[in-house]
Amino acid sequence: MDTKTIAKAAAGLKGEVQIPGDKSISHRSVMFSALGSTPVHITNFLHAQDCLSTAACMKALGASVEFKSDTELVVTGNGLRGLKEPQTIIDAGNSGTTLRLMMGILAPQPFLTTFTGDASLHKRPMGRVIAPLSQMGAKIYGRQDNQKLPITIVPQAQKLKGMTYNSPVASAQVKSAILLAGMYAEGDTTVVEPFTSRDHTERMLEAFGVHTEKNGTAVTIHPVKEFNAPQEIEVPGDISSAAYWLVAGCIIPGSDLLLRNVGVNVTRTGILDVLKDMGADITLVNERTSGGEAAADIRVRYSKLHGTEFGAEIMPRLIDEIPIIAVAALFAEGDTVITGAGELRVKETDRLQAITDQFNKLAPGAVDGTEDGLVIHGGKPIQHAQAFSYDDHRIAMSLAILGAAGDGVTIENPECVNISYPAFYQTLDSLR
Repeated sequence: MDTKTIAKAAAGLKGEVQIPGDKSISHRSVMFSALGSTPVHITNFLHAQDCLSTAACMKALGASVEFKSDTELVVTGNGLRGLKEPQTIIDAGNSGTTLRLMMGILAPQPFLTTFTGDASLHKRPMGRVIAPLSQMGAKIYGRQDNQKLPITIVPQAQKLKGMTYNSPVASAQVKSAILLAGMYAEGDTTVVEPFTSRDHTERMLEAFGVHTEKNGTAVTIHPVKEFNAPQEIEVPGDISSAAYWLVAGCIIPGSDLLLRNVGVNVTRTGILDVLKDMGADITLVNERTSGGEAAADIRVRYSKLHGTEFGAEIMPRLIDEIPIIAVAALFAEGDTVITGAGELRVKETDRLQAITDQFNKLAPGAVDGTEDGLVIHGGKPIQHAQAFSYDDHRIAMSLAILGAAGDGVTIENPECVNISYPAFYQTLDSLR
């Protein structure tokens, strides 16, 4: 088994970090550009497995995808109705975003598509997207009662019908799939969520000349005739990747970090709110807008944290950051109580279970798992231990920061960071 040992960062972390491109926005930049008819020059694209899966899918559907470098590419589509039937099965790899959004785009198409993915993606539930698309008239078939890969989308004689869908979950992937299908439907399509989920799809659609209407937690899209692609999209840095350095800077004494070009879309900045609530020393500078998305540089310095409580309402704004927030909580004074995070049980792994089982190896007795969250007892002694990543990039990176802030850690299956942040370990070394 592959392992990697991370040593304690005794002198703190210092320096500047160029944050890799936002994963959500990288996916959408390639997908939407492939639905336009003019070339789009994309920069700061996240060169990681998930986003490369999306690029490969769009190529298989007839778009031109030309890489100039790892992080720069030009995508040219054949128009909104110009996708071609793929020659073979399409592989979404490990990427739930690729699969769920592509189902929305492909459900209205006049050709057959079959999807597969890796072993982890085959276990993840897709019914939450398939059910509403089927209500619109899509014909989608999957394993285990239309829940799991492989999944086939069959063309149907009638156009999809627009509808109002009351989503039981606040999920950007569910919302996006329905809105994207709605572009091709008859009549308007509205998605109503219990809380507002991240809005990268709506913002990027705006950059392609497509207007969506927001009313409370509801979003409406009208049928779309064509995409007017922008010439350029600069992808801001991913706050989910910045999260590891935000927490490291807060909890490792002597740290002072400047994180460059971080996306600070308000639907994603829950981690900033929680860390500030815990007493973190975080400052935003050089705030700006690119491609409809807010970006800034973030300075973070070591500070004494205290426990906090948060729940379902903020969850859509920080769901991917729970593992690293749990690390911050271990170094805070008092207890941190997290509720409303049941969604984490169906990610790349059951993340609530993973955090409980693995973090307790380094901080014995510090984490209690609950049905939909965690209770973390801060300030307990941290020891060196060997811990398992579950091949989950967010668990691996969180363990690395926990080890650097504590007494070191040996991570089993460390290479899964390539899913979203291939340069993660090198960056950690460079900041010591």
